Amino acid sequence: MSRSPRLLRPAPLPPLIALALCAWGEARAQQPVDDAPLPLRSSRVLATSSKAGTAKPALVISAGRLSAQTDQQAQGRDGVELRYGELVMNADQLDYRVVDDFARAEGHVRINHNGNVFTGPLLQLYVSRFEGEFLTPSFFLAATGGAGKAKLLKFQDSEHMSATEGSYTSCPAVEQQEPAWQISAKRLRLDLAANEGEADGAVLRFLGVPILAAPSMTFPLSSARKSGWLPPNIFLDNRGGLELGVPYYWNIAPQRDATFTPFIMTKRGAGLDSEFRYMEPGHKGRINFDYLPNDRLLGRSRWDLLLNNDGKFGDWRYRIKSERVSDDDYWKDMSRRVESQTPRLMASDFALNRQRELSWGVIDTYARVQRWQALQGTDALAQFDTPYQRSPQVGVRVTTAADEAVLDSFRPWGRKARLEGGLELEYNRFDLPGSALAGQARGGQRVHALGHVAAPLGGEAWWFIPRASFNAAAYNVDQPQADGRRRMSRVIPTLSIDHGWVFERDTTLFGRDYRQSLEPRLFYVNTPFRDQSNLPNFDSAPKDFNFDSIYTDNPFSGVDRVSDLHALSVGATSRWISAAQGEEILRLGAVQRFLFRDQKITPDGQPVTQRFSDLLLAAAAHLDEKWWADSTLEFNPETNRSVRSVLRARYSPGPFKTVSVAYRLARGQSEQVELAWQWPLYGTPITSRGADSKSCGGAWYSAGRVQYSLRDKRLTDSVMGFEYDAGCWVLRWGIERLSTGRAETNTRLMLQLELVGLSQLGSNALKVLKDNVPGYRRLSSDSSPSSDFQP
Repeated sequence: MSRSPRLLRPAPLPPLIALALCAWGEARAQQPVDDAPLPLRSSRVLATSSKAGTAKPALVISAGRLSAQTDQQAQGRDGVELRYGELVMNADQLDYRVVDDFARAEGHVRINHNGNVFTGPLLQLYVSRFEGEFLTPSFFLAATGGAGKAKLLKFQDSEHMSATEGSYTSCPAVEQQEPAWQISAKRLRLDLAANEGEADGAVLRFLGVPILAAPSMTFPLSSARKSGWLPPNIFLDNRGGLELGVPYYWNIAPQRDATFTPFIMTKRGAGLDSEFRYMEPGHKGRINFDYLPNDRLLGRSRWDLLLNNDGKFGDWRYRIKSERVSDDDYWKDMSRRVESQTPRLMASDFALNRQRELSWGVIDTYARVQRWQALQGTDALAQFDTPYQRSPQVGVRVTTAADEAVLDSFRPWGRKARLEGGLELEYNRFDLPGSALAGQARGGQRVHALGHVAAPLGGEAWWFIPRASFNAAAYNVDQPQADGRRRMSRVIPTLSIDHGWVFERDTTLFGRDYRQSLEPRLFYVNTPFRDQSNLPNFDSAPKDFNFDSIYTDNPFSGVDRVSDLHALSVGATSRWISAAQGEEILRLGAVQRFLFRDQKITPDGQPVTQRFSDLLLAAAAHLDEKWWADSTLEFNPETNRSVRSVLRARYSPGPFKTVSVAYRLARGQSEQVELAWQWPLYGTPITSRGADSKSCGGAWYSAGRVQYSLRDKRLTDSVMGFEYDAGCWVLRWGIERLSTGRAETNTRLMLQLELVGLSQLGSNALKVLKDNVPGYRRLSSDSSPSSDFQP
């Protein structure tokens, strides 16, 4: 509670050495004429008082005209400046009473304290305690980057102050013009120590129009957490209509918080979104529960539950990640609330593992339970085969202390050859979720063993890694296979050799110095044929054919399928590295596989008889700071046609200017073009404004991403928007279109107002643009502490 200045006890007097020196010319007129001047001795250092507990900053007053009485008072006129520790005060005139440490400043008063700046006509202040009153000041707060005005500002101490009839904004001050946005309050209290502000009778005005009012509100003075109501969320789409949500943030403890968001949707009704987060010693995670008690369109309740937790008990680590929804159409109707990367396939995964490091290697023991919720829907053509569940998965993995750089085919340095290897033993119980299609094969049990031994060796510019491995598995299935068996097993050995070189030379390209590398590589693999047609397939899938998979010994992931591959992969990569920046400027690569015999076990089930595989080509270039380009091509030498290709290019001539184009082809499956951009359209761009600009006027920007299917001749997932940056506020609006089926889409309208230095109101258009536009930059990233995330 504020106390009257006249009732305050005087503080201990600060040292007045500097004050006496500044006032010497005036003070000596008050001494007898025959008094000799005080002798002064020079010192190499400016030392504080030697008495413990009495050290205080020196108080220094300078002015055009200065008079003082030692240990009594001082008066300054014409450009007065007072310095005391972190406090700097400027005024036209100053009266300072030494006895009670009280200063009265008038005329163009300006104080700077810890980066906070206050200006006004009249100030009364107890200097050492920083306690007093400022009449009709303007202020700038370093913690928020905002500014404001008040009828009266009271300082309780250096970290607590209150304003009567105050206002706050981040817009620059313009004479005879109201800021574009501001918060006004009858009473405003600021606690810098607790990083908290409190406003009574607060009204938020934008372009002079009140858009939000509250009888009382609290807010943080920076990006730190603070309990209270957050700005409302506004969404509009064709499935839910207009949605309004008002989040309440509860800062429970330093390691726990929660957010509750009551919402109402014009088409579906009212509900509640909630999130609880925690970070305890050894455990961290969050729980989200979104609930719509009565969907008016469907006549029933709908919900989404998400659990995400990581932690450890002693040497054991665990992970829980699960998401479940109420119905098959939830991912369409409530897509904004679904977090799964595969929105039609919800996973529940519990994993437990312990890793023990020994002098000779690592022993990893693990257990896992994995369940699925498949959202099949009623469209039979859109239904899909669900993956198998693991109920449970238990195993142990032993790996020697290998030189990982060698095993990952990087260059070793001065390494001696030695045997290295690993062994994995695992049990799985596979079954299908209740949402699986009727025609899917039933589950079963599997025990498998994977092992390898290698003798890597190499030098500074080469490596040679011979490797022998085996894949053994035994099955007990619930449903007899085509040959009538329910129990079966097999063992498949593999031999591989990985050999490569790295050659380098200094060269020039386009008149610049570069270090060029040539990196040829050979990979030989020999796996005999083992008939697997009557064996179950629980977890194997074809690998994507690319520069990484062509140098592996099995074109399948998982355990259940091992291809009979006898082949040699031959490839080379050349890179040009800038000698000045160390940046890769150009990369060219090519690789092709040669088969020594027909391959019978293939991803598509059709034997491969051609000796040469498709040719893989890759290129990437960054020849200029403004241009980036990369491409990959899979070329079939028999048909002389490309099978798959990706071409991408991006042009970024400056900040907030980027345009990218992409072309993707998977012959017989899809063909797509994409255009993404962020570009100024009209007005003064951010990068062209002067630092002393007095206007909130800004520029229009366009941003978005458009995908078009050449095969289906229609737009697919796309977003288009516009942004207006006024310096102290940013307006974003646009449309997002998401495909939810062959003839279904979810169209959302985005509208967001960001008050720079305060918060964001409306839908989270900012996050949508950042996720979809390559090279996108937030317009207010350098000046706004508000978060990019919004519930």
